[in-house]
Amino acid sequence: MSDPMNSVGFDLDLTLADTRAGIAAVYDEVASRTGFFIDSDAVLARLGPPLEWELANWMPAAEVSAAADVYRRLYPSIAVPVTTLMPGAREAIDAVRRAGGRVTVVTGKNARDAAHTVEFLGLEVDELVGSVFGAAKGPALATFGAAAYVGDHVADIEAARAGGAVSVAVATGVYPAVELRDHGADVILGDLTEFTEWFDSWRTPTALV
Repeated sequence: MSDPMNSVGFDLDLTLADTRAGIAAVYDEVASRTGFFIDSDAVLARLGPPLEWELANWMPAAEVSAAADVYRRLYPSIAVPVTTLMPGAREAIDAVRRAGGRVTVVTGKNARDAAHTVEFLGLEVDELVGSVFGAAKGPALATFGAAAYVGDHVADIEAARAGGAVSVAVATGVYPAVELRDHGADVILGDLTEFTEWFDSWRTPTALV
């Protein structure tokens, strides 16, 4: 029987999935096809915000939509096959399930590519919501009933607040632990290998009966 008090939301990129190599490869191909210079290393150094926001750094606003379409056409064949699990990701999801909780992925990545990524990695999730960032993730988390939200970006802290969830920050993205703490995360983990121990001590007593 599921226990909604122990249900957890997770971000995807750099939280559950190491998508860096694939994202860089897709941006490089977009640059080649559109003729606009894109420094994929710079992209990875601020990974998190929506695709269109990033593309706007490299081309005129009028070109962003078409470039985003190219990116999304390429992503499944180029990026997904080279995506790997972040350390502890599978074990974190298993810990939630053992407690009777449900798992949702709420991500800025579009739902199609997010679903392909989750499927490719063999992660068992109950719900997936894509194309939302920062506080805009809040309604999805609240509707799902997530008691905690785990993410690597400072915007994921805003998401947890907006969704009424405990903010669990993992220092596996572009922000170090000190910056995540300064932005108000409730819990700081080095990576998801530390999640199970934290979750087992935090989860509600009803799951232990």
